[in-house]
Amino acid sequence: MIERRSYKRRLIEVEIPILLIVLFAIAPYVWMILTSIKPQAELAVFPVQYLPKSATLDHYRDLIARTSFAGSLVNSLIIASGAVVLGLGVAVPAAYAFSRFRFRARTGLMTGFLVINMFPIVLLIIPLFLMMRNLGLIDTYLGVVVGHSTFAIPFAIWMLTSYFNAIPKDLDEAAMIDGASRMETIRLVVLPLILPGLITAGIYIFITSWNEYLFAMMLSGQAVRTVTVALQLFIGEFTVQWGLLTAGGTLIALPVTLLFLVVQKRLVGGLTAGAVKS
Repeated sequence: MIERRSYKRRLIEVEIPILLIVLFAIAPYVWMILTSIKPQAELAVFPVQYLPKSATLDHYRDLIARTSFAGSLVNSLIIASGAVVLGLGVAVPAAYAFSRFRFRARTGLMTGFLVINMFPIVLLIIPLFLMMRNLGLIDTYLGVVVGHSTFAIPFAIWMLTSYFNAIPKDLDEAAMIDGASRMETIRLVVLPLILPGLITAGIYIFITSWNEYLFAMMLSGQAVRTVTVALQLFIGEFTVQWGLLTAGGTLIALPVTLLFLVVQKRLVGGLTAGAVKS
């Protein structure tokens, strides 16, 4: 009897509220996927029909064959990959320096990296747009990659610093006593040990760049338009192409969802480690 009461209490106080929260969180995504496979005739009926009577992939075929969305997917892939290369190229040596060396502004800079992520990125739009325009980087891959890196690098540095802190300094000193230079120590000893951290930070930068909209809208044009900006083309002044819009949204969400499922434990672990050790 006591066990039954305990089970009912846990069901009412814990499991049902969690289930409702999960349903509330995933409801928009479920609606988007269901809408993307509805026939055109079922998209604008009243009352709203949530489940399609007959599923179709027509919107996906139209999206790929009749629009420039496929080219935008390639653009986003290039830009997100470039952001990963640039982001790790800057974040790795910076994080190593913050982990291994003590200098006067170290604590202030580390705090600043966290504070930067609290500001709305819209504050960076105007100065960054003017800089890119003066450098002739508007509507170029490099311009958008640099734009995305500005807000991804600070958090990547913070994340990687926690991974470097977990590697004992004695390993660095032992390698250098054996004759290795500082760069050889980093390349041959330290980096292989923080490989999970590098992968996590790289995927974080990729997902951040892939989902970004505001910077891409300001810094890209027709030549390097990303998928998030391309979706806007399906929203007109008086009409919305719901089939194409939801099919595009589903395709955009698919790769980042798969990446997050693969690295979710490492990503959460890295965030937690940084919060404790910094």
